[in-house]
Amino acid sequence: MELLNRRLLRARDAIDRAYAEPLDVAAIAAVVHLSAAHFSRCFRAAFGETPHRYRQRRRIERSMFLLRETGRSVTDICSDVGFTSLGTFSRTFREIVGETPSGFRRGHGPVVVPHCVQMAQNRPRSSSSGEAAVAPASLG
Repeated sequence: MELLNRRLLRARDAIDRAYAEPLDVAAIAAVVHLSAAHFSRCFRAAFGETPHRYRQRRRIERSMFLLRETGRSVTDICSDVGFTSLGTFSRTFREIVGETPSGFRRGHGPVVVPHCVQMAQNRPRSSSSGEAAVAPASLG
């Protein structure tokens, strides 16, 4: 069982690395030394979704980041994450996220953290700032 789990994790990593490329379940199954049908059944049992649906979700997750953090067009992002059809991309995005890519972009702009907050988070903590110093554990 442990060997099968390792193989499935290896397959999932391969899908993660090549999420924008066409998915060939038979080729991935061969890499992990399983038949395509057995691989698909085991993958679904282990991860709760088929290899194809997992890849689609990873593509949509990447597109969400690109929509939020870049000014690239929806069509360009669709192509970047491996969809060949804007319609399929939009339909899949809506199924997974619950809104269209353009609607998502309008409601989820870039996450901007003010510089003063970044500086405060990176500042070393010291006992002189009013925080209680942690005493070393006694070796008693």
